[in-house]
Amino acid sequence: MKYDTILFDADDTLLDFKRAEHDALAITLESFSLPTDKTVTEKYSEINDGYWKALERCEVTKEELKVRRFGDLCAFFGFDKDPVTMARTYERKLSEMTYLLDGAESLCRELSDRYRIYIVTNGIKDVQMGRLGGSAINKYYLKAFVSEEMGCEKPKKEYFEAVAREIPDFDKDKTVIIGDSLSSDMKGGIAFGIDTCWFNPNGKKAPEGMDMTYTVSSFDDIREIFLK
Repeated sequence: MKYDTILFDADDTLLDFKRAEHDALAITLESFSLPTDKTVTEKYSEINDGYWKALERCEVTKEELKVRRFGDLCAFFGFDKDPVTMARTYERKLSEMTYLLDGAESLCRELSDRYRIYIVTNGIKDVQMGRLGGSAINKYYLKAFVSEEMGCEKPKKEYFEAVAREIPDFDKDKTVIIGDSLSSDMKGGIAFGIDTCWFNPNGKKAPEGMDMTYTVSSFDDIREIFLK
């Protein structure tokens, strides 16, 4: 295999973000005496996803995202709560959620014997470092690059350039990014000029003209490519 460096996305590639989000949100809502039913949690996820996409498009700031997602949730349901306080509570709880996708630990362990593994993730520094640092994959990656600390988000070229400067002897031709997001991981990797591996367990269709180097649907598929 020609690669020596793997850039791994975190959420929904290695970390189980859906479970972490659900549990952290439920604890937050309960602490404010708010309902935790599916209608509320699904609406939050919809609002949150929209804000992260807007952040990728530079339409909002990270600080705005943190609070406005809870402001919108409260406005939609008529909750009379302070979104700033809710945001702080949620971030603290989310940072404690270290859930991994099934098989992520063993995959990282096997890959770390052959490759330098780095984490590239959009997110809030304290939250992501808490989740990654407390997880079982912590000993298998060399460094995590969180967008808030880097000063810009995937898919911006500036983000990948900053990552490259931090990795010793970085070589685009020997680097591949593995991630689930078309809009941040794949778009960013393609624009930066490195090979891409789209982790697509749900069988989504890629947009016309967006050509990934590899498309996989499972961790076993990743093994087939990178551990032959």
